[in-house]
Amino acid sequence: MRANSPIFANTRSFFSEIGELSYFAGRFFKEAFSLPFEFRELLKQCYNVGNRSLLLVGVTGFILGLVFTLQSRPTLEEFGAVAWMPSMISISIVREIGPVIIALICAGRIGSGMGAELGSMKVTEQIDAMEVSGTNPFKYLVVTRIAATTIMIPLLVIFGDFIALIGSAIIENAKGNVSFVLYFNQVFEALEFSDLFPATIKTFFFGFAIGLVGTFKGYNSNKGTAGVGKASNSAVVFTSMLLFIIDFIAVFISDIFYG
Repeated sequence: MRANSPIFANTRSFFSEIGELSYFAGRFFKEAFSLPFEFRELLKQCYNVGNRSLLLVGVTGFILGLVFTLQSRPTLEEFGAVAWMPSMISISIVREIGPVIIALICAGRIGSGMGAELGSMKVTEQIDAMEVSGTNPFKYLVVTRIAATTIMIPLLVIFGDFIALIGSAIIENAKGNVSFVLYFNQVFEALEFSDLFPATIKTFFFGFAIGLVGTFKGYNSNKGTAGVGKASNSAVVFTSMLLFIIDFIAVFISDIFYG
């Protein structure tokens, strides 16, 4: 492979970006545990991440429950296993489908927003102005946003999973005359600690990845309006790929311990 070939250049650029992202993550952990703490900005970012994504996550979860139940019910009816519908739907949504789909939705909503916001601040030299005024822009802009996504994404996933189960229960009530009490009794009987614990833990890593990549792309974006758009777009693409990698690692580890 020639040193000036496009493949070599793209590979070198990819691994260079991975190294810069790793350094960026290391700087986050260093700044996160040093004084002063920006609690007010952290609460503001938690509100921005959580409250402004609540409707989108709720609608996504509700439609997910409706569609997944409508698609699965005919197949289970063929095998005479429609009574297992609540158990199958709850385990599938809680363990895998809910966290991944909602994290991808949040990556598009939150990650792109952070990339565009910080990219715009860099273009207008607001970050440089903060450094001149004696404020630590990394702690104020980056640490608070990554911490906010790490805290709020798990809560959004739990909320989305619950709304998805409500959507599924509505279909079961309409199609199979299953009462809501009976449906959720079967749901809670089917779910075990080995289903809930790994699914919850990996959502913290999802949130960290969304905040890390979004702020990294925006904080290191190129000058100009084109750089802002590129930072926003690449934040979504890179985060989506990273979420699937984290999900594979989480499933592989949970299979070792609970398989």
